[in-house]
Amino acid sequence: MGSTDTLIEAPRLEALVRDIFVAAGCDAAEAHRIAEHLLGANLAGHDSHGVARVPRYVEWLQAGYVHAGRNAEIVTDGGGFLLFDGQFGFGQTVAPQAVAAGIERAKAQGAAIVALRNAGHVGRIGAYSEQAIAAGLLSVHFVNVAGSTLVAPFGGVERRLSTAPFSVGVPLDGRPVVLDFATSLVAEGKVLVASNGGKALPEGALIEPDGTLSSDPHTLYGDYAPVGPRDAAGGLGAIRAFGEHKGSGLALACELLAGAFTGGGCAGPVDTRGRIANGMLSIYLSPQHFGTEAEFQRVGREYVDWFASARPATPGQPVLLPGEPEARTRAERLAKGVPLPPGTWGSIQDTARALGLDPLA
Repeated sequence: MGSTDTLIEAPRLEALVRDIFVAAGCDAAEAHRIAEHLLGANLAGHDSHGVARVPRYVEWLQAGYVHAGRNAEIVTDGGGFLLFDGQFGFGQTVAPQAVAAGIERAKAQGAAIVALRNAGHVGRIGAYSEQAIAAGLLSVHFVNVAGSTLVAPFGGVERRLSTAPFSVGVPLDGRPVVLDFATSLVAEGKVLVASNGGKALPEGALIEPDGTLSSDPHTLYGDYAPVGPRDAAGGLGAIRAFGEHKGSGLALACELLAGAFTGGGCAGPVDTRGRIANGMLSIYLSPQHFGTEAEFQRVGREYVDWFASARPATPGQPVLLPGEPEARTRAERLAKGVPLPPGTWGSIQDTARALGLDPLA
């Protein structure tokens, strides 16, 4: 937490975000889903996918880039596989619908593959792995952002990839594993948070057109006011892929599987729709149907406990499983409040006031 951050109690923040989306034209149920999902990202410590997105979501809604009240529609139903079109509805509505369908099919027949295209920003992908874990299922999620070029491939300086998130959920009793990361070195939302006075970017997270490495958000956004919108098209630089050629290759796979295969489109060449949209290809597996559940739980739990028992590189800082830092942060922020950098809180307040709301009520 920065010294100038504002701490907002989670219920108050969720209520304000919900009221913002009701005022913007969403019905109460959808506004609640959006608020719950965005706040959930903050509670997990993924501020890049949290309430910092509120002003941008409202801008997209008002511009017609995303639509309230849309549901995911089935395009193809092959029993063991489904293709949904999100109709550019809010990701917090259409993505959970697609995930619920995959869970239902996998629980009935052991496995399911579900593709979703043309979805509004679906937020933190780990939430969908958690949704499957709650149903006792393993899941794998490949995601891309059609129409969004933010990331330079390994060996390049020009934008050719979206941030292309990837997530895996493993439902081990008492110690579930939730792997969730963008294939870019940082998510675009982390650049957004940094530009608003939040946590600084790692050194070399961005790259300039001449190949110089940067951690300055202006590399991505160009000039911007301290409080207000950010336009990723305003900068000349790019985010770097994580892990050199490995992250770049995984991002390429996400683009092809979640973008090209679903028919929703890849990061580029950028088209003229004026909007971005998520694609997601998800795989769901039921250990119970595979006949391996008891052994899966025994061996899997034995292994992750052994994995995490490795002697710490830094005394007092034990090895953690993917998902455990999020659980710790969630407990802390529910107790103490959600820290918001000045620019983030100011932008949310400005959005609320523009919709006729009192953000301090």
